[in-house]
Amino acid sequence: MSMKSATCMSKRSGEPLTEYYSEYEALEAAEYSNINYGNDLAPYKCSKCNLWHLTPKSRRTPSRKCKYCTDSFGRKKELYETEESAEVRAEILREEQGVWLRVYECPYDNGWHLTKSR
Repeated sequence: MSMKSATCMSKRSGEPLTEYYSEYEALEAAEYSNINYGNDLAPYKCSKCNLWHLTPKSRRTPSRKCKYCTDSFGRKKELYETEESAEVRAEILREEQGVWLRVYECPYDNGWHLTKSR
């Protein structure tokens, strides 16, 4: 059973995201939405609430927290699985927040980070 989140909001609309308690439940919802509404959605596990949400496949950028690297505030950096997914996330942030980021390969782990520095 799905519910609206009390903690996770859409960055685009500001509306609460729908929460799913398992990947299977989220996959079923994505498939239903695709068949009935033509939405091409993919599930992802939220690092904030630890539940599952849906996102358009074009915005899906798989990542996890890096065990080694931190940002300027001391928080663990996101580690993107591929250079392409890091580039997609950088472009999304550029369009939505006006932040220009550069992609670079993590020197300690297998993946890619974003940075403001040159």
